[in-house]
Amino acid sequence: MYRVILVDDERLIIRGLSSVVPWQKLGCEVVGTAYDGSTGLRLIRELQPDIVLTDIRMPNMDGLTMLAALHSEFPRMQTSVLTAYRDFDYAREAIHLGVCRYLLKPSDMNELTEAIRQMTARLDALPPAREEEPDASSSAAGNYVVQMALEYMKAHAAEPHLSLNDVAEHVYVSQWHLSKLLNRETGQSFFDLLGGMRIELAKQLLANPALRVHEVAEQTGYADVAHFSKSFKKFAGCTPGEYRNRSAGR
Repeated sequence: MYRVILVDDERLIIRGLSSVVPWQKLGCEVVGTAYDGSTGLRLIRELQPDIVLTDIRMPNMDGLTMLAALHSEFPRMQTSVLTAYRDFDYAREAIHLGVCRYLLKPSDMNELTEAIRQMTARLDALPPAREEEPDASSSAAGNYVVQMALEYMKAHAAEPHLSLNDVAEHVYVSQWHLSKLLNRETGQSFFDLLGGMRIELAKQLLANPALRVHEVAEQTGYADVAHFSKSFKKFAGCTPGEYRNRSAGR
């Protein structure tokens, strides 16, 4: 029996799916339900189901990033979307990220059972886990997660306490998985990527002669000038003062 988790912020939908769909006849059992995305993700990580049927328009949830996170972290997991959100480009991107079926509410029983059969057929065709290699959709999903992570890091690079955990929570993956994805996609660690972003921001600020070096350090997330200067030299090959002087002499 394949294990299923249902995620939807409409309780009536969850009750209907749980009771009306002939899960046992389809070779499945519902092992968990959730009424919001964050609880759903927590449950999915805890139970690691074979199949997830989820909405993607829930409060405080970026549906595409959530789907990408699931497929990059659990490449064997099969997902289908059941939503009222009618957008062709969005649906196409969801399929690109590994979603099996994109179903529109209200969806009839034939569509639902067909989607479930398609997901169980995919599961039946999978090789043993030890032989599995990441497929194109899980690679695309990982790349999508990394792009969302990098965008978030750039937007928040100046925050002094920005951590790997903060970014991982934003893109719905574990710290360990995000660290692995960043290394795979960029060849750099989280801390090197963040340091590089902060130094690029510092270079822009150093162009303003009214700002002192310690002020630039504070505005780029560094607790003290010594740490800032050491990091600046690592990434830029010179001290902040030397960089400013060179830039002024151009």
